[in-house]
Amino acid sequence: MTKKQGEFIRIDKNLDFIDKFMRKEECEMGYIGNHLSASKGFLAMGKQITKLGGNTFAFFTRNPRGGKAKEIDEKDVEEFLAYKEEKRIGALVAHAPYTMNLCAAKPDIRSFSKEMFLDDMRRMEFLPGNFYNFHPGSHVGQGTEAGISMIAEALNEALPLAEHTTVLLETMAGKGSEVGRSFEELRQIMDLVECRDRLGVCFDTCHTWDAGYDLVGNLDEVLKAFDEIIGLDRLKAVHLNDSMNEKASHKDRHEKLGQGRIGADALKAVVCHPALDGRPFILETPNEDEGYAKEIALVKGWMEQE
Repeated sequence: MTKKQGEFIRIDKNLDFIDKFMRKEECEMGYIGNHLSASKGFLAMGKQITKLGGNTFAFFTRNPRGGKAKEIDEKDVEEFLAYKEEKRIGALVAHAPYTMNLCAAKPDIRSFSKEMFLDDMRRMEFLPGNFYNFHPGSHVGQGTEAGISMIAEALNEALPLAEHTTVLLETMAGKGSEVGRSFEELRQIMDLVECRDRLGVCFDTCHTWDAGYDLVGNLDEVLKAFDEIIGLDRLKAVHLNDSMNEKASHKDRHEKLGQGRIGADALKAVVCHPALDGRPFILETPNEDEGYAKEIALVKGWMEQE
């Protein structure tokens, strides 16, 4: 996808969707990990993901329910970045707190959310070259169009601070008044954003399934639709989760890999799809360390089979 006069322009519409991703002579390294607690610092998280067998991870930038963020320990960050290079840990996927709602109906919540967002952008600059993922927000009765406008307004204020960070809009299940329940809604946000080179999408398998996209029976068509509406070059990371729910339930309840309605075969197809080569895959399944280690080993096995 290229940009011209502020518009997204597709340049490969006539190429076969699958074939164009199979033309690379070799696949990029696969990255798999899970969400970790940031309470003990970055180096501790790096060592923990190595112990679990992974090579990427996600973390909340502050308490997931909101509040003041812990001060950045620059020595810890420096030691982690050296460890990250040594262990070949891939790009990290930081996660905004769940309380951040950039299109909240109440002005004080919107203001608080924007302050968190701007602060997180400054903090992410200590970790250059990584991703910052957030739920676009819930419009709470104001309407999707109003919500999209507010989210884009906040992005236009925050992205100039993200000189070395790519901010990711997450695909949502469509629960309540969530914005981002379709690829079209995410595209509408992106169309209103000025620094688009710093903006991408995190593709959550549970959310997209619960939103109504058929990952089980028609994965190629789902990814083709994403490519045509947004562009697969904008799909920067994947939240790899099974779902407790039927397709199009709009409920957002994660399940362990292979134990939900999406199933192991369909999730393996996602992991091994050539269009998603090289992306970080982050597990957000209901697990403790032992379960995550098993799922990481499972996904690594899928990747190695390719």
